[in-house]
Amino acid sequence: MSLPQLTPEEKLAEAKQLLGLPRIVAICGSTRFMPEMNEADLRETEAGRIVVKPGCDLKSPHELWSDPVAAEALKVRLDDLHRAKIRLADEVLIVGDYIGDSTRAEIAYARSLGKPTRFTHPEVDPDA
Repeated sequence: MSLPQLTPEEKLAEAKQLLGLPRIVAICGSTRFMPEMNEADLRETEAGRIVVKPGCDLKSPHELWSDPVAAEALKVRLDDLHRAKIRLADEVLIVGDYIGDSTRAEIAYARSLGKPTRFTHPEVDPDA
């Protein structure tokens, strides 16, 4: 009699539990809200949660994305990285009072994975 195989998500949840890790929160939203994301990071961290959030703001000038072609390739890689952060997280916090296409896709992705979602501005929840 063989035991049922665990999904990768179940293995991750089990590993996080065995390691005694605190809840992990992925912060999502438009990078126009980076100051608000930093404030949310502070408050979530103070509450004892591990926080993952966007690490780059492509709307602010920087040499790493000054070339438009390189910037577009970087955006694709950053979107993939952020989806990995959502997969890693136990829940998602959407920051800001505006939901654009990218954030809407992040919310849909998180919900497709069964991740609880919270909003700093619940009125912008596309499913509310």
